[in-house]
Amino acid sequence: MKGIQVLDCTLRDGGRIINCEFDDTTIMGMSKELAASGIDIVEMGFLRDSSMVNYKGNTTFFTHISQITPLIPKEYKNTLYVAFIDFNMYNFDDLSVCDGTGITGIRVGFTKKQFTEQKSDLVKSLTTVKDRGYKLFVQGVNSLAYSDRELLDLLDMINEIEPFGFGIVDTYGAMYLEDLVHYYNVVDYNLKSSVSIDVHSHNNFQSSFAFAQEIIRLANGKRNVILDATLNGMGKCAGNLNTELIVDYLVRKKYYDYNIDKILDTIDRYLAPLKERYSWGYSIPAFMAGIYKSHPNNIIYLTEKYRLNSRDIKYIISEIDEETRQRYDYDNLQKIYKEYNENRIDDQESVEKIRNICKERSVVVLAPGKSVDEYEQKISECISNEKAVVISVNFIPRKIPCDFYFYANTIHWEKVSDYIERDKCILSSNIHTETENTIMVDYSSIIEEDSRLYDNSTIMLLNLLKKAEPSKIFIAGFDGLRQQQENYVDNSFLNIHHTMSIDEINEEVKKLFEIFKNKTTNKINVQLLTPSLYEEKL
Repeated sequence: MKGIQVLDCTLRDGGRIINCEFDDTTIMGMSKELAASGIDIVEMGFLRDSSMVNYKGNTTFFTHISQITPLIPKEYKNTLYVAFIDFNMYNFDDLSVCDGTGITGIRVGFTKKQFTEQKSDLVKSLTTVKDRGYKLFVQGVNSLAYSDRELLDLLDMINEIEPFGFGIVDTYGAMYLEDLVHYYNVVDYNLKSSVSIDVHSHNNFQSSFAFAQEIIRLANGKRNVILDATLNGMGKCAGNLNTELIVDYLVRKKYYDYNIDKILDTIDRYLAPLKERYSWGYSIPAFMAGIYKSHPNNIIYLTEKYRLNSRDIKYIISEIDEETRQRYDYDNLQKIYKEYNENRIDDQESVEKIRNICKERSVVVLAPGKSVDEYEQKISECISNEKAVVISVNFIPRKIPCDFYFYANTIHWEKVSDYIERDKCILSSNIHTETENTIMVDYSSIIEEDSRLYDNSTIMLLNLLKKAEPSKIFIAGFDGLRQQQENYVDNSFLNIHHTMSIDEINEEVKKLFEIFKNKTTNKINVQLLTPSLYEEKL
């Protein structure tokens, strides 16, 4: 056996970014090309209980070993094919006996909580895998969660079962090199020599390749080591160790005999089309997920949906207990975000100031859609003819002077807070930084509580203006979102949202706008100055 083995888990861990929706042709092609390139172990996907997955093909979520067998090439005898089981997501009694024709290894992942609370069931399940003839790989999710004492308890169980491999797993990409070295040394010293050490890292800190090289150095031929990797680093958020990088290193520096050209061809053939539609790799959300040991979806949700800065994200994530933040629950995140933002204030004086200026006058609201620039002349004529008060939303118009600037988003506010005329700025109280000499209004009184887009900034401003009692409101730049084009005058505004599709956003904003117009019927004359999806049939 080689001292270092490469396990490619593109079809399983990489596949999570596309909900494992590989077509069967791709699965067969990748498994064949990986074996032809000399990859030692190929992970074909997940085994899940049939009550959770309705298997119909074209996925790497399987419910029975027999579904995987036709997808495995028969001509490569030196490659080990494995499947992954999340403990409590599969009935181990349904596991068929290994017949040597397809999957011959099973990897089982479990959490620290499952280890401490369901140890006897876990041992039974792991033993079942071995008894049915499979090579057993044991993956303790999130190794950082274990203290040294707890890790030794886990290793006692591992030594008793004596699997083929035991994994050090950096689930949230939160390890630094010294963490990895420490865990490796503890495991190496206390684990039976017959058991391989399997290292599974995530690349949140861009350290996976360095980790792999350090593990190879530490093993130094004395311990068999398995390195998990994916083609092109494919994986959720920051992704994984790149198969092509570690293979090239082993070929160039350790004289292994992998075929790097075949691996690169496989990436070009099967992953290049996916890369055009999906993104993975290092990013600020990935970095922050590593810092807070959080499921990356939590960070992505907060950055993409709410455009929060790091300080706000840190506060919100810290309000979630460590175990819970390792999963994602958008409803819970939204609840905490709303509680954080409420920061109720007495804004009577601020509202009265705005009312004194706007009451029984015309107001022009400039939302940040591109039509603000395209219809600049029409907007300017309206302002002049109506002698209107002009208020922009979350941006400073390039050509149209404003009487006030309304900000309901911290990211957009912090871009301008150092140089804008603060006495002209109306801020909602969810903004916590650099608010001196501004007009603060109560956030909770102008949001739409029952909407998924309850904090849409333009709707918030309209709700505030309802209190100011203008005679007319003209709205420009309230364009709506269109697919595959720039939608905003300021390119720092996101064109995509993580949790809602563009169509869903348009429908929801249209509904909120109609609610506002209904509330102000016969009180305020509301008109759209520029073309908008919110007055068209969507």
